[in-house]
Amino acid sequence: MPSGDDQNVALLGRRLQAARERAFVGREEELSAFGSALRGGGSVLYVHGPGGVGKSALVRRFAEEAATAGRPVTMLDGRTLEPTPAAFEAEAGSVLRDERAVLLIDTFERIQGLEGWLRERFLPRVPVDATVVVAGRNPPDMLWRADPGWAGALEVISLRDLGPVDAAALLDARGVAAELRGPLLAFAGGHPLALSLGAAVAIKDRDASSRWMPTQDVVATLLDQLVGDVPSAAHRHALEVCAHAYVTTEDLLRAVVPEDAASLFAWLRRLPFVESSSLGLFPHDVVREVLEADLRWRDPQGYADMHHRIHAHLAAQIPTAADSDALAAVGSLFFLHRDIGSTAEFHSWRGEGEVYEDAFRLEDTAALIELAAEVENGESAAAVAFWARRQPQAFRLYRRTETGDLVAFCSWLRLDKPSEEDAVADPITATAWANARSIAPLRPGEHLAVGRTWVCERYRGMSPVMDLIQWRAIGYCLRADRMAWSFMAMPSESPMRDYLRHYDMHDIGEHAWLGDTEYALFAHDWRAVPVQAWLNRLNRLLLTGTQDVSAAQTPELAVLSQSEFTDAVRKALRNLSRPAELAASPLTRSRLVAEHPDFDPAKALRQLLEQAIDDLGQDPRATKFQRAVDVTYRRGAPTQEAAAERLDLPFTTYRRHLFTGIDRICEDLWHRELYGTNQG
Repeated sequence: MPSGDDQNVALLGRRLQAARERAFVGREEELSAFGSALRGGGSVLYVHGPGGVGKSALVRRFAEEAATAGRPVTMLDGRTLEPTPAAFEAEAGSVLRDERAVLLIDTFERIQGLEGWLRERFLPRVPVDATVVVAGRNPPDMLWRADPGWAGALEVISLRDLGPVDAAALLDARGVAAELRGPLLAFAGGHPLALSLGAAVAIKDRDASSRWMPTQDVVATLLDQLVGDVPSAAHRHALEVCAHAYVTTEDLLRAVVPEDAASLFAWLRRLPFVESSSLGLFPHDVVREVLEADLRWRDPQGYADMHHRIHAHLAAQIPTAADSDALAAVGSLFFLHRDIGSTAEFHSWRGEGEVYEDAFRLEDTAALIELAAEVENGESAAAVAFWARRQPQAFRLYRRTETGDLVAFCSWLRLDKPSEEDAVADPITATAWANARSIAPLRPGEHLAVGRTWVCERYRGMSPVMDLIQWRAIGYCLRADRMAWSFMAMPSESPMRDYLRHYDMHDIGEHAWLGDTEYALFAHDWRAVPVQAWLNRLNRLLLTGTQDVSAAQTPELAVLSQSEFTDAVRKALRNLSRPAELAASPLTRSRLVAEHPDFDPAKALRQLLEQAIDDLGQDPRATKFQRAVDVTYRRGAPTQEAAAERLDLPFTTYRRHLFTGIDRICEDLWHRELYGTNQG
């Protein structure tokens, strides 16, 4: 008769087993494959998947199924087994003598060096009716598949996350309250270990709510279980880059971790929790989340530095990307901002393939008109018909990949001057012009853009369609040349108000009406807050963690007309040696100064003016003009008469040279103000 202690141990074992059985959900396909192997014999199942995905739980369930079927079971764990053929055979040798045996090998990645020996030496000696399961993080090497002998005897199972129904069932089995399931599923998805750890913490936290976030203990445990030890600090940095970026290419890695980028990329692609797509490498969602959470908590400055390097690399690709690559380039950049405020509510990040962007063709006009009438009204449909004839290049279509059906379209109209015909056909464009004129009119060579979207009901809000449309809108703004204003027309009660405010697009001025629908025009002046300043603002929102858009406002630049700009340059030249007067110049809030590397606007303005004077002398025909400006404003001549005397010129000649030189400097700086300091 067993002792009291033995009875207690047995009772505890039964309780543990019962709890595991209650917590085990899903995996019907894997259990079916194992059942077929038990009945058919002569099979090797190779189960692989990232850490914490449930391989050990599945192997234990296999053991129960085999025992229930009356089969003798041998279980090996790579964590406790010496990685030598002799040690392996000492533990599993009995399998070689029993045709009904079932051999289950868990945590095989710890003894991965035995893979070739197992395939070539051990498994061929196993009785034909026995069943073997190998479970580990790494997929089998290609030699298994290359060997025709194993073609009918090896079944490879890639173990993935639980589906939504099974994930919810696991939380139900763990007793998680209904209000906590949303944030738990948002964090863990269908990852069993993350769900289990999160559930264990959440059900003990009486203050937990719908805003639940994993504790650092949960993050640390997951990090240890999912990632484990890495070879070096450089490898950890590469992994953190992979977690932060949407996809990681060797090119991106080289921009952030310059040394050994090729070898680090090769290491990343071999990790069991890192997958490949046509665009590059990406980690398992839970691995991404825990690496991000850990780095932000452990090293905020290191996280910020990494983000800025990745952001700069991706942002630099957008202006020069081919149109066909623009969506991917913008999507990669804005994935870095995926969790900020209201933006998370309007991005699905569900990957590629469900819908695709298509070019507009004239034969699509009728379908666009029909969709516009369906989702808005007849007046909107008439405006679509008008612009489809006028600016067909402004339209992009979005179709379901499976059927080719049109589910949405957008337009970005480029307008460089008001038109009565346009205003009659589309009051939205007339209102955009009125708003621009009332605040900051266009300057020569500039244009404004008006964006519109039409989306089927089922694809509104968070959907792959909205992802693509938003990336196209952002891409248009970041890639446009000489765009003064962008206007996004939305129904006045649109739920995207906060989302657009996050991107510094505000409901300004008058509204427009099409039929009985009122439209607000969410606007951004790209001269007042240029692209780089706009991107910098988004970075501050991400890195400071604030949800208050106003707390991170970027100082607006001055939008000067050419005459105002010229007057300001003339005055600044006269005050070249007076820092206080230069600091008060409207030019200190110009694009010209904003793009200068010096953080002191007055110093930057003086350097720009002095450089412009020097540049004037690069033209041999303008040397005399350069000398007149230089002596007058840089060399300290007390009066213009004194300057003329120093130059040994008649006063009228001196004045002609001075005014010509000033005019040329004004023209040069105005050109740079409009086109940027790097333009020719």
